[in-house]
Amino acid sequence: MPAFVWATGLTAAGRTVDVAFGGAFYACLEERVEPGELPRLVDLGRKIKHALEREHEIVHPEEPELRDVYGVVFWQHEGDDPFAQRNVTVFADGEVDRSPCGSGTSARLALLDAARRLPRGEELVHRSIVGSEFRGRVVGSAEVAGVPAVVTEVEGSAHRTGEHVFELDPDDPLGEGFLLR
Repeated sequence: MPAFVWATGLTAAGRTVDVAFGGAFYACLEERVEPGELPRLVDLGRKIKHALEREHEIVHPEEPELRDVYGVVFWQHEGDDPFAQRNVTVFADGEVDRSPCGSGTSARLALLDAARRLPRGEELVHRSIVGSEFRGRVVGSAEVAGVPAVVTEVEGSAHRTGEHVFELDPDDPLGEGFLLR
């Protein structure tokens, strides 16, 4: 899915934030990312998300069901060789992603590309607050409803955490779903 910059330089909760889409919308801003800062970042993430949604209609230009701020990515620069950032993503109502966030990484790549901070094809080492790591790069150009976008490639590892099986009871009158009009 192409990633693109929705807006830069917005003000929310007294901070300047950029909003980008990488599979969902993320507000991104530079802050110190350390475990001791987490309570403050969770609180600030909630405030930023609510302020942005109160003041802006953030909607994907081609898929209107993709809307609003999914998460807030706080990041700090950690070096240029390799180009690395540490982040924590606060999403939903104060949940914290243990990973560097794949769609959030794509959003960061769109912003880095637009700001010409990371050359195309060069790698972003994206570390989470707990040290897990994704690697991402911009591998091509795209367009979303006339908006410049990028194609990203993100790699990392994941671990299975559970399993769920859906079953359809033949006696359930709503088992195949319902439609409200």
